[in-house]
Amino acid sequence: MKTNISFIVLTFNEEKHIERCIKSLKKVSDNIFIVDSFSKDNTVEIVNDLGVNLYQNKWVNYSEQFNWAMNNCRINSEWVMRIDADEYLSDELCNELINTLPNLFPPINGLTLNYRHYFWGRWIKHGTRYPLTLLRIWRRGYGIIEKKWMDERIILTEGEIYMLKNDFIHDDLNNLSYFTEKHNSYATREAIDLLNKKYKFLDENPAHTIENKSKRHFNLWVKDTLYAKPFFVWIRSFIYFFYRYICRLGFLDGKEGL
Repeated sequence: MKTNISFIVLTFNEEKHIERCIKSLKKVSDNIFIVDSFSKDNTVEIVNDLGVNLYQNKWVNYSEQFNWAMNNCRINSEWVMRIDADEYLSDELCNELINTLPNLFPPINGLTLNYRHYFWGRWIKHGTRYPLTLLRIWRRGYGIIEKKWMDERIILTEGEIYMLKNDFIHDDLNNLSYFTEKHNSYATREAIDLLNKKYKFLDENPAHTIENKSKRHFNLWVKDTLYAKPFFVWIRSFIYFFYRYICRLGFLDGKEGL
């Protein structure tokens, strides 16, 4: 038994992850849309072999690519979920989606769930990594993605949010060099957003939604209004490390947590 939801997955060189991701999604729905930015590995071949919808579009940033997917993929399901290629659904979450979605009616238009992060095979439970609650599922027509280069969120335009009980899982199988390179690119994207707040050279849609009242919104406010201030440049990374690794017990996750 499956349910009325579509999954959107953006890919680029995800041959290590995409089969695992798609197989977990197929437990819930056959409405799976892969939007690939012209991978150079075997991602496209794997997707075609698994028989799901494949589109290709040139990459600009996550927000642009996701909005392209929403406008160009033939999505006609009641619900939509954003999920990355290196993520997958736990079996418990698959069952919960199948049993819960048919029984949710307006004004419930968005669903949040907990993000479970594995690093080098270890579940990272401390240092603010868990529970981390994200809005990843929304009723079609009621969710948009922020026009940002980094830390873009799905924001709900109308209605109420329901919290699911089970987790989706992030488990990147690449090595530490890849992890470092990826986070260097995150830093570049963060810089673009910070410069845009000052010089306004890019559009950014307002985030005046219910989700903004959440703890996550408070964390973003701290980052944008305090952490980004120039006088914190030389000490902010040390303060942040001390807070997450010591105050929030990140050291309990061993070398993977470090």
